[in-house]
Amino acid sequence: MNEPDKNSFEQASEAKPVSLVAEIIALLKHNKKWWLVPILIVLLGVGGLIAVALVSPGAAPFIYTLF
Repeated sequence: MNEPDKNSFEQASEAKPVSLVAEIIALLKHNKKWWLVPILIVLLGVGGLIAVALVSPGAAPFIYTLF
């Protein structure tokens, strides 16, 4: 017997998983949501500052003056 053709759902389930960054970029391209790029950059910057403040307490006073 011949194996029936796979539908798109089955093909997608067997595909290689895509990274989160690649999915976000694909979302921005497909939906033309380019206005989200500056918001994401600012959120990543603030998150980076918070991470630096948590890792090195000596830098915390300098970072807190930015806010």
